[in-house]
Amino acid sequence: MDTILEMRAITKEFPGVRALDNVNIAVRRGEIHALVGENGAGKSTLMKVLSGVYPHGSFEGEIVYEGEPRAFRGIPDSEQAGIIIIHQELALVPLLSIAENIFLGNECAKNGVIDWRETNRRTVDLLDLVGLSENPETQVDDLGLGKQQLVEIAKALSKRVKLLILDEPTSSLNETDSDALLDLLSRFRDQGITAILISHKLNEIAKVADTVTVLRDGATVSTMTCTDAPANEDDIIRDMVGRSLSERYPERSPNPGEVVMDVRNWTVHHPIHTERLAVDDVSFTVRRGEVLGIAGLMGSGRTELAMSLFGRSYGHGITGEVQIGGRPADLSTIPKAIRAGLAYVTEDRKTFGLVLDQSFRRNVPLANLEAIARNGIVDSQRERDVAHTYRDKVNIRCSSVDQETVNLSGGNQQKVVLSKWLFADPDILILDEPTRGIDVGAKYEIYTIIRDLAASGKSIIVISSEMPELLGITDRLYVMNEGRFVGELPTAAATQEKIMSMIVRTSG
Repeated sequence: MDTILEMRAITKEFPGVRALDNVNIAVRRGEIHALVGENGAGKSTLMKVLSGVYPHGSFEGEIVYEGEPRAFRGIPDSEQAGIIIIHQELALVPLLSIAENIFLGNECAKNGVIDWRETNRRTVDLLDLVGLSENPETQVDDLGLGKQQLVEIAKALSKRVKLLILDEPTSSLNETDSDALLDLLSRFRDQGITAILISHKLNEIAKVADTVTVLRDGATVSTMTCTDAPANEDDIIRDMVGRSLSERYPERSPNPGEVVMDVRNWTVHHPIHTERLAVDDVSFTVRRGEVLGIAGLMGSGRTELAMSLFGRSYGHGITGEVQIGGRPADLSTIPKAIRAGLAYVTEDRKTFGLVLDQSFRRNVPLANLEAIARNGIVDSQRERDVAHTYRDKVNIRCSSVDQETVNLSGGNQQKVVLSKWLFADPDILILDEPTRGIDVGAKYEIYTIIRDLAASGKSIIVISSEMPELLGITDRLYVMNEGRFVGELPTAAATQEKIMSMIVRTSG
C-alpha cells in the first residue's frame, strides 16, 4: 500500500503558544487513519494546516501529497487536489435543499444558468452512494443530524474526494447513526478512498482504524498499526494522557439526602408544531447530593425537558408543577430559574453556552454579574480574580485569562461553561451532554467535578447519549422515550441492555 500523504516536521505557532511541534504523520492510500489526542493536542490544527485553512507560509515543515511537495494557500487549493475536510460543526445551510447544499459553490450550470435537472440527477446518484433515498429538494433543516452528516459526505464525493478528513463525525449522533457512518467509511476504504478520522470515541477507533497516530501537547507520540489486531484502548489512553488511566470514572460514595426538586405532570408542546407533544406528562424527583441520569435515544425529549424547565427556554403551552426545597418554584423565565437555584449547561456550548469572541475571564461571570459589579458597573479586578479562581479550580488550560474562548480546546471550553454556572452557585445543575466531543482525560476531570459537586450537597441531573457514561457516574436513572419517562431504576441495577429494553418496549 503506497503512501498518499506525508506531513513532515510540521510546526505551527500562535502568539504565546506552540500548537504543533515537529509533527510527523504518514497516511497510506486506501486506509482509515485515526488521529487521536486530548483536547488541545493539535489534531484540528494539523488538519487545518493540511487543508489550507492555515496557508503555506504560516507554518514550518513540508506537506507531500501523492508524491509531490504541496503548498496549499487555501481550501480551494486542497479541494482541487481531492482533500476534503468535514468539520465537527456541519457547514450546511439549513434553509436550502439537499441538492443546493451539495453543489453550493460548485453549481451544475450552463452559460451561467443552473441546470436543476442535472443537479437533482447527480444529487440522487450521490445520495445513493451514502445510503440516502431522500428527495434532492428536501430542505436540510428537515433532516436529522445523522442524515445531515451523510449529506456532508455526499458533498465531499461531488468534489471527487481522494482523502476525506472527518473531525468528530459521530459526536452528535446516536449509536445507530454512528454505526452506519462507520460502515460507510469502511465501504469507502474498500473503494480506495483514504480517510483521516479524528475521534474521542476509542471504541469506534478500535472498530475501523487501520492505523492510529497519537498527538500529545502538539507533538507526535506514537503510531500504531492495527491491520492484524484492533487498537488497544489502554495503550491509546496511556499515550494520549502520558499516564495509565486505570479507571474511566472516579470512585465515589453516594449518599443522597432529602428530595430537593419535585417535578409533577410536566407537559411541553413543540414551539412551532404546537399539536405535537415534546414532553408528555413527565414526573420525577432529584435528591440533595444525588447524580441523577436521564437516558434515551436522540429525539426522545431529554433536551426539550431540560430547556423547558430552565426558564421555559423551549416549548409552547407548558403545564405542570415544580417544587424546589418543598415550595412551588417560579421557573417562568431564565432569571427566575437562576434565582430558584437552577442552572443548565447546554449540549451546544458554542452556540448557547459561550460568547466565543470574548475572553475566558469575560465568560465566567456571565450568569452572576451582580457578584462582580459595584453600583451596576463590572469591577474588572474582581472579574479577573474570579477567572483566575476557576482556571485553577477546574484546571482550564489557557495562555492567560484574557485568551479568547474561541481559541480554547473543546474540553477547556466545556470547563468554561461549567465555571460560568458554578459561579452562579446553583443548588440543582442540569448537565446536557457534558462530555460531548472531548477526550478521555478531560472527561475524567469533568466526572471528578461532578462527583465533588454532589459530595458538597449539590444535585446534578446528567443527560447523556453515552450509556457507559451514565452507568459510570450516576446514582439513579430515568429512561425517556418519545417524550415520556418509561422506566426508573438504581444505576447499580442498570445495564445497557435493560435501558434499551425499556426503550424498545415503549417505541411506536
